[in-house]
Amino acid sequence: MTVNQEDPTRTVDQTRLDDLLGRFVNDLGATISAGNVILGDKLGLYRALAEAGPVTPAELAARTGTAERYVREWLAGQAAGNYISYDASTGRYSMTAEQALAFADPAGLDLPGGFELAAACLADGAMIEDAFRTGDGVAWGAHHPGVFTGCERFFRPGYVANLLSSWIPAVDGLDERLAAGVTVADVGCGLGTSTRLLASRYPASAVTGFDPHGRSVELARAADQAGSCTFAAASAQDFPGTGYGLVTTFDCLHDMGDPLAAARHIRGALAEDGVWLIVEPFAGASVADNLTPVGRSYYSFSTFLCVPHAISEGAADALGNQAGEAPIAALVSGAGFGGFEQVAQTPFNLVYAARP
Repeated sequence: MTVNQEDPTRTVDQTRLDDLLGRFVNDLGATISAGNVILGDKLGLYRALAEAGPVTPAELAARTGTAERYVREWLAGQAAGNYISYDASTGRYSMTAEQALAFADPAGLDLPGGFELAAACLADGAMIEDAFRTGDGVAWGAHHPGVFTGCERFFRPGYVANLLSSWIPAVDGLDERLAAGVTVADVGCGLGTSTRLLASRYPASAVTGFDPHGRSVELARAADQAGSCTFAAASAQDFPGTGYGLVTTFDCLHDMGDPLAAARHIRGALAEDGVWLIVEPFAGASVADNLTPVGRSYYSFSTFLCVPHAISEGAADALGNQAGEAPIAALVSGAGFGGFEQVAQTPFNLVYAARP
């Protein structure tokens, strides 16, 4: 124990202080490493490294048309973070199969997308600071463009891994009904990964993605090269149509300024035998339950994105992305749904089904 010189009544436990400093060093390295991950992704360094096998900095620079001295420093930093591998006996760098899946494969885990999203949030720091001071909201469309593309990349791997193989089959009879053909509204679709997945698996169903952000709708249309679905600008409170066999909201209900109004509109838009599939970020019932690495990430993103957007739409007390099950269940009940249950979960998501 040592005495705090500014406040002699307080003592400092050196072990606890050292632990805190250790976490700080890890976090500081991770923060600045985010920029290097984004550089490696944009410059094709990860992909070239995964394809080439063990290489020297000069060889990787030659393969990617980049400057060796910069590449040398980048490689060392990535190896220090265990994002790539280094052989001290040869001075060569490489990637394991797991590292390549995480950083070099665009159809893999796409971890650079998460860093793209985080860096774009930080670029909006001045807006969020103003919001803290004024209490005003920050609309989704006001953010750095990297928020839109990064968000899509951040959530895409989870949807690809779980939507068709786990979440849809978890709802009794839903897979069969979609295969036979129903109308589907994917509300808050963003850049449309979830919409395209549903449309490609269930060609007999008519799938429309709705999002209030016009630029996201444009990007979703551009990405739908197969023309398998339709995209339109509309919010959860006013998207058109009735008699839907399935309405989905993927990681967006908590972002809405009036989620109860959205739930009521969805209830009115569903067929009497329809299903509302609600996918929300994983969260426990209390702050104490969410003091985890996943909760930390989600609370931090919520501070920059979810709460500001909900406030921009008029929310008096925004849900935030760590709301947990009870507030969602209350919304569903308040909107007049007769059935609600959790049907699946992953380390990052909770999945609910609501029926009229």
